[in-house]
Amino acid sequence: MKNLISLLWVGMWVSVTLLHAQKTRIFNGENLDGWRIYGTEKWYVEDGILVCESGPDEEYGYLATEKSYKDMVLTLEFKQEANGNSGVFFRSSIEGTKITGWQAEVAPPGNNTGGIYESYGRGWLVKPDPIKDQALKFGEWNKMKIRVKGKRVTTWLNGTKMVDFKDDKIGEAEGAIALQIHSGGGIKVRWRNIVVKEL
Repeated sequence: MKNLISLLWVGMWVSVTLLHAQKTRIFNGENLDGWRIYGTEKWYVEDGILVCESGPDEEYGYLATEKSYKDMVLTLEFKQEANGNSGVFFRSSIEGTKITGWQAEVAPPGNNTGGIYESYGRGWLVKPDPIKDQALKFGEWNKMKIRVKGKRVTTWLNGTKMVDFKDDKIGEAEGAIALQIHSGGGIKVRWRNIVVKEL
């Protein structure tokens, strides 16, 4: 009887663990269901690809998940066109076009892609070693991975670990995932295969 109970507990633990670790594709390739647009910049789906593009106001714009996340692994692919200055926010909150949270930078060469920036706060928390910038393939598809567990954040770009650090303030937060389009105009970035695994 004790063995049977033990087996049942193990089975339940494995089932819960597998369920909790399930990957979810949060962009469906068809529309923006599950997301909310902030600002007047352009967000649309074209041939199964999510596109962000500067609008007439040339201001900051965001596309954020309606759901909040805490501990997770986020993977996505991006392709920069024109300036290509953007970013991927995690544990964020937005009012209008003012965002609080942390951004994994997506930028042109030499501008710290994969580094972590705190908006409306402390600014740059950590920048990658400049030699790692060669991992960026500007104008081509790039794969970014962001792992956030407690107060530890790790980012990878095309398989290269960009940063790995801990921060108490990040550890206390929870919030949306948000894609950014930078102010200034002339920006266009494509996104695909946006997948989250909650930890």
